[in-house]
Amino acid sequence: MLRQGVGRLISKSKRRINLPAKSWNAPKEKAECVVIGAGIVGVAVARELSLKGKEVLVLDSAPTFGTATSSRNSEVIHAGIYYPSNSLKARFCVRGRNLLYQYCSQHGIPHKQIGKLIVATGASDIPKLNHLLNRGIQNGVEGLRMLDASEAITMEPELQCVKALLSPSSGIVDTHSLMLSLVAEAETKGTTFSYNTTVVGGHLEENQMALHVCESKSLGNWDGSTPLQPDLILSPKFVVNSSGLSASALAKRFHGLNTATIPPAYYARGSYFTLSNSTRLAPFKHLIYPIPEEGGLGVHVTLDLDGQLKFGPDVEWIHHVDDTSSFLNRFNYSVSADRVERFYPEIRKYYPNLKDGSLLPGYAGIRPKLSGPGQSACDFVIQEGEIHGVTGLVNLFGIESPGLTSSMAIAEYVAARLLG
Repeated sequence: MLRQGVGRLISKSKRRINLPAKSWNAPKEKAECVVIGAGIVGVAVARELSLKGKEVLVLDSAPTFGTATSSRNSEVIHAGIYYPSNSLKARFCVRGRNLLYQYCSQHGIPHKQIGKLIVATGASDIPKLNHLLNRGIQNGVEGLRMLDASEAITMEPELQCVKALLSPSSGIVDTHSLMLSLVAEAETKGTTFSYNTTVVGGHLEENQMALHVCESKSLGNWDGSTPLQPDLILSPKFVVNSSGLSASALAKRFHGLNTATIPPAYYARGSYFTLSNSTRLAPFKHLIYPIPEEGGLGVHVTLDLDGQLKFGPDVEWIHHVDDTSSFLNRFNYSVSADRVERFYPEIRKYYPNLKDGSLLPGYAGIRPKLSGPGQSACDFVIQEGEIHGVTGLVNLFGIESPGLTSSMAIAEYVAARLLG
C-alpha cells in the first residue's frame, strides 16, 4: 500500500505532454482499493471498505475533502418520498436515512429531525401531493400524513397552502461534521487521503484499470484535449469512481472501458438566498417544500442548525463544461443578485408575508445530473464490471440529491458488490 502519499511521490517525476496515448513512462505503484473523490459518498465508501479490512487510498483534486457538491447543498436528510418505487434513489434514501440518523446519534454529529411540509398552494397541486403520499408509502417512508390547510397553518402560522403532506422523518445535518467524522474513522482504520491529486484517466492492464494520476497544480494550463503524461500510474485491485461532477468525463478517459455505457452528463447550478437578520424570528420551524419542479425539488425553505433560514435552490442549466473544469471544480459558484427576482414570486406562493429586500445572496452548488432540460429525472447509476467490462471498477454517475442522505447506504452497497 502506498504510505508516503501520492503528492510527494509524483512530485519527483516530471510532467510530459504531447506524447502518444500509450507512451506512459511514469512511475508505477500498486494499491488495494482506490476511491476517486473525497465527497460525502467517497469518504463513506472509503470508511466502509476500511471497516471491511481493506487498505484504501482516496484521491481528490481539491486541497481537502467535500469541497464541491457535498458542501454546497441544503444539508437535508430526506425521507425517501420523491423517487420511483424500487429505484436506487428510493432504496438508498430510505436505508441511508436510517443509517445516517443512527451514525449521527452515536458519534455526536449535530443534526435535528425537524420534519418537512410539502405544500399544495393551489387546487391543481392536490393530485400531485396525493401522488407523493402514495409513492412515499410504497417506498416505506414512515409517519406520512396529509394535512388540511388549517392543520398545516396551525403548525406554521406564516404558511399559505390548501393542503400539505407532513414528513416527520425529514431533518437537517451538519454535513462538514459528518464528513470530518467519516474521514477520521477511515483514517483510524488505515485509509490514506491524498489531496491536490487528480486522476485524469486510465488504461487496462490484465482487465483491471490502471489509473493515471497527476498533481492538481500541473493541470493549470492543460487544455483538456492534449495527451497528458501522468506523473504516476496506480494499479489497484479495486477502483471506485466517486468523482461527482467529473465522474462521466473521467470514465470517458478510461482507455479500454466500453464508453457506450457512460451516460451523458448535465450540470445544473442552484442558488440559495438567506433571510436577512432584520427578521428577528425565523418564520418557519419545519422544512417547507413546494411541489417538485423540472430539474429539482423547487425553491424550498431550509433551516440550518442555528435556525437561520435559506431559500433555494433554483435550477440554472450550465452548458459546455470542459474536462479540466470538471476535474478541478472550476465552476462559477457566484450568486447573481439578479436571480432574487425569480425567488420572491416562487416563495410568496407559500410565504405571502415575505418582504421586499429581505433576501440576501447566499451560496450556490452544482448538481451532477444525468438528465437535461425537458427530460425525465434519472435514477442513480452504479455501474460494475458486468456492464462496462472492467473487473474491480465501480462507476458512480449522477449522484445528486438524495446523495447526502443515501451516502452510507451507497457505501454499504458498493463495498458488498466489490468484495462479494
